[in-house]
Amino acid sequence: MWPYPKIVAHRGGGTLAPENTFAALRCGLDYGFRAVEFDVMLSRDGVGVVLHDDQLGRTVAGSGSVAERTAAELTALDAGSWFSPLFADERVPDFGQFMAYCKARRIWMNIEIKPVPGHERATGRAVAAAVRAGFGAEIAAGDPAQLPLLSSFSAAALAAARDAAPQLPRAYLLDALPADWRAQSAALGAVAVHTNHRHLTPALARAVKDAGLGLFCYTVNEPERARTLLGWGVDGFCTDRIDLIGPAFA
Repeated sequence: MWPYPKIVAHRGGGTLAPENTFAALRCGLDYGFRAVEFDVMLSRDGVGVVLHDDQLGRTVAGSGSVAERTAAELTALDAGSWFSPLFADERVPDFGQFMAYCKARRIWMNIEIKPVPGHERATGRAVAAAVRAGFGAEIAAGDPAQLPLLSSFSAAALAAARDAAPQLPRAYLLDALPADWRAQSAALGAVAVHTNHRHLTPALARAVKDAGLGLFCYTVNEPERARTLLGWGVDGFCTDRIDLIGPAFA
């Protein structure tokens, strides 16, 4: 059974706000979303920051690897002007502050562990440790619906998260499901598989559900496609089009 929200705002505000920022969270809230997907990687000094790209230059001005900058340097960088001058005051968020903001507003989190290459295990450990510290009471309560869901394309990062905080639910991210997806998911103790909806078929969806796993898709932006996927038994998905596909769509 899928205990989490079905429709999740991708990177906070989808296409309506600069991704992975507090402005994106506020935008999602404005559209009624209390479920968000976002990305976390580590700074040079081992602090979690909310960013998708391991190289600066797309959403944050500059160049070079995120892992070459300290958290203080990264969180001072403009993360909004690329989207619109109206967002010039948005900065790269500190993960701890971002998580606290979501928790205080009862925004459920799908936290994607997005390590800079070469920092997979360290990132998995750090993210899991931070979530464990922030959700001690919820972990003790034993209700997975109250907990963030950790996900990653990196098996090494997800395994490190499992070892650091085995009580936290985990999902294995896969672009297309390989032949051994069951074995990989079992080895990681995953409760769900997250996959690119473009590669999914009704038969694969049924196989995942028959294996007792949750099935979540990214990134679904067309209502007709969303209805098709839900009809196949997909448990949930994230969307950039929070203006077209609302939190009650399912």
